[in-house]
Amino acid sequence: MTHPELTVGDLLDCLSACDRDVPVRLAMNPFFPMAHRLAQVVPSVDETGRPVVYLAEGRDADTQLGHLPPEVAVALTWQGPVQAPPRRPRRTANGQ
Repeated sequence: MTHPELTVGDLLDCLSACDRDVPVRLAMNPFFPMAHRLAQVVPSVDETGRPVVYLAEGRDADTQLGHLPPEVAVALTWQGPVQAPPRRPRRTANGQ
């Protein structure tokens, strides 16, 4: 089964609706969602000779920014929405 790939045109269309001064981040690893800074765009060819473009994170230690915001992981369907458990009544100092 093949998965449709996002093309450069698709990416440009998506980005054209965004503010040009906003940083671009890369969401990685659906099982442990992390955010990364993008550092490079590298045109190349794949193993079949077809042109591709790679978006690469930087090599600096601070390239990985930490956990992906939960609302982003939910929007990507990497996680389901999580709700806090219901609160139990508090006990008093007498143990009741």
